[in-house]
Amino acid sequence: MLMERKENHNQAGCQNEYGALERVLVCPPAFMKIEEAINETQKHFLKDNIDREKAMEQHRLFIQLLHEHGADVVQLPPLAVYPEQVFTRDIGFTIGDTVFISTMGTDMRSGEDDILKEWLQESKLKFEKIKSPSIEGGDVIADGKKIWAGISSRTTEKAVDELRNKLPDYDIIAVPFDSQYLHLDCLFNIISPEEALIYRPAFSDEMIETFEAHYELIDVTDDEQFTMGPNVLGIGQDKIISLPVNQDINKKLRRAGYDVIECDISEIIKSGGSFRCCTLPVNRS
Repeated sequence: MLMERKENHNQAGCQNEYGALERVLVCPPAFMKIEEAINETQKHFLKDNIDREKAMEQHRLFIQLLHEHGADVVQLPPLAVYPEQVFTRDIGFTIGDTVFISTMGTDMRSGEDDILKEWLQESKLKFEKIKSPSIEGGDVIADGKKIWAGISSRTTEKAVDELRNKLPDYDIIAVPFDSQYLHLDCLFNIISPEEALIYRPAFSDEMIETFEAHYELIDVTDDEQFTMGPNVLGIGQDKIISLPVNQDINKKLRRAGYDVIECDISEIIKSGGSFRCCTLPVNRS
């Protein structure tokens, strides 16, 4: 198995959000801080801000957990000019054998995508840049030939249209949601071919009906949306990494037959992102 992975390291491959996680990009929160509050979670924690030492230790244990479950974890270099760099999901997303590089939706994060491009070039992986302003990976959720694309303050209709042109064989579904929330994956996340997590108040009745036509929806409460309940990470074989604080959603997942692995990154979620936000899968099987 390890030999197969090494042979395939010159090719990306990712079809969904729940296949076995084989290779993933992360970035340590070495310079993490809330400089300007860009979401409701950051506003809440702006005064206390981030304990970087604690965040780094939590991130280290998270990476160790990924290693223990068979993932090859690649760490991008943290730079002081990018305080949000821990959230690698936003700088790109993998669909099929291509890694798409985002155009970031805020000046504060512009340039992080260049670090991803350098790594992709060095690794000789296939990639394409979405040039339209703007799109971020937190708004792109893949499930086979269906792609759910959040329309947000960070992802525009124009960028989603560009993605459609690049992926003519895919059904790319635009998902508008309440503008007070930053990314789609803080509100909706696919955990299997049949099931998805959802925070219903963020969506119109029409959008919820569309989701219901494709998935059995597992509801997240107001309190657990605030603590990033939907932003879990599927790593394959019905295993899901989730926060210990989100006991309601963890119980629902266990009742539904999932193996919930609890990991504490409570310091990192103060900036408004959790496990999905902190990982950019390059290969799943």
